[in-house]
Amino acid sequence: MLSIKKYAAIDIGSNAVRLLISNIIEQEGKPTQFKKNSLVRVPIRLGTDVFLSNTISVENSERLVDTMKAFRLLMKSHKVVKYKACATSAMRESSNGKEIVDLVLKKSGIQIDVIGGEEEAAIIAATDLNKYIDNTKTYLYIDVGGGSTEFTIIHEGNPAASKSFKIGTVRLLNDMVQKENWFELEEWIKVNTKPYERIDVIGSGGNINKIFKVSGKSEGKPLSYFYLTSYFNTLQSYTYEERITELNLNQDRADVIIPAMRIYLSSMKWSGAKNIYVPKIGLADGIIKSIYFDTVSSNIQ
Repeated sequence: MLSIKKYAAIDIGSNAVRLLISNIIEQEGKPTQFKKNSLVRVPIRLGTDVFLSNTISVENSERLVDTMKAFRLLMKSHKVVKYKACATSAMRESSNGKEIVDLVLKKSGIQIDVIGGEEEAAIIAATDLNKYIDNTKTYLYIDVGGGSTEFTIIHEGNPAASKSFKIGTVRLLNDMVQKENWFELEEWIKVNTKPYERIDVIGSGGNINKIFKVSGKSEGKPLSYFYLTSYFNTLQSYTYEERITELNLNQDRADVIIPAMRIYLSSMKWSGAKNIYVPKIGLADGIIKSIYFDTVSSNIQ
């Protein structure tokens, strides 16, 4: 007997808002399959508002409401049965975050849960990493966002340590990250990776996904520290406009990709990692899995 249901995850980040719709395929005697059906991304960049003025602007509030209305219709068209909407650092640090959550619920009917950094890291860790990792190895999992970056040490297939840092691409673009933040991250990585002889990095987020796509590497193959450094230097040699016109980067990617690479490269250097794997999973994937396994609350569409 074959059963196919659709679940949806809404990830309201500091740089962009995403809707992921996945097919949940259940078949007697076989493991449940999770297949991505549709992904929509809207670059609202709430973090630019919040990290500079501590509040979400009227313009971006309206854009978020319109986006949620559109997501609601898309979920209806896809016949989604369950969904969960999570907002991360920009919304949780905004002085009018609660007001925006109430407005979105009133205008679109979508309930947003504002989650903390540690909960975000836990949901991300719920993704099915076992498909992508070797359980005999140790990894540093890095999910780079606009407002924060989540780090998890995975040893022999299990999370050994996890922490969220307020170091993100939109913060870095707006010069909102202090040296002390970098020192704290460096110390955490060095202390938590020291017990292990060798570390590989798993990278998550739109920027590393784009870099992997540009590299032309086949799925499952890692990017080397040398390649990442070389591409970082290439990007820096182009202006913002040239990255759009000559390197074919979207305008909302052409600026944040450089600070994202700073985070990945610094983390690789401090952990001693020579390779980074890019399985193309993130918070939205974790939300879908968490809904299915009932480890988080969800809403019925």
